[in-house]
Amino acid sequence: MNFEEIPEEELIKIANSMMDDLMDASTSIDYERHVQDFTDRLKKIVTKEHLNDVCEKYQKEKGYFAERELISVLRRPTSAIVIWRQRFTKVSGEYLAEMLIVHKDGRFLVDHAWVI
Repeated sequence: MNFEEIPEEELIKIANSMMDDLMDASTSIDYERHVQDFTDRLKKIVTKEHLNDVCEKYQKEKGYFAERELISVLRRPTSAIVIWRQRFTKVSGEYLAEMLIVHKDGRFLVDHAWVI
């Protein structure tokens, strides 16, 4: 699948759906839901313990994920990177949310994601 040929609106819809699920699962610290759209490579990195540690730290320091605004979609032949401006409930300021999407075994999957 060539990501350069997928309409940007379709990529945004796919990415928003996956990021919404990922962030909701982070809020409830639900590991199975959090990694449901992850590649096997990313699942090996994001263990249940790692997710618990990261979510507890973020929730204590920054609160929960709040509104998110699309900044850009960057496309490559084999993947797309979607970038958002992210806010939290306890702290002011803008953060960067990023997701790398790939297509494998007939599914769109997250191969990298973070908020910084």
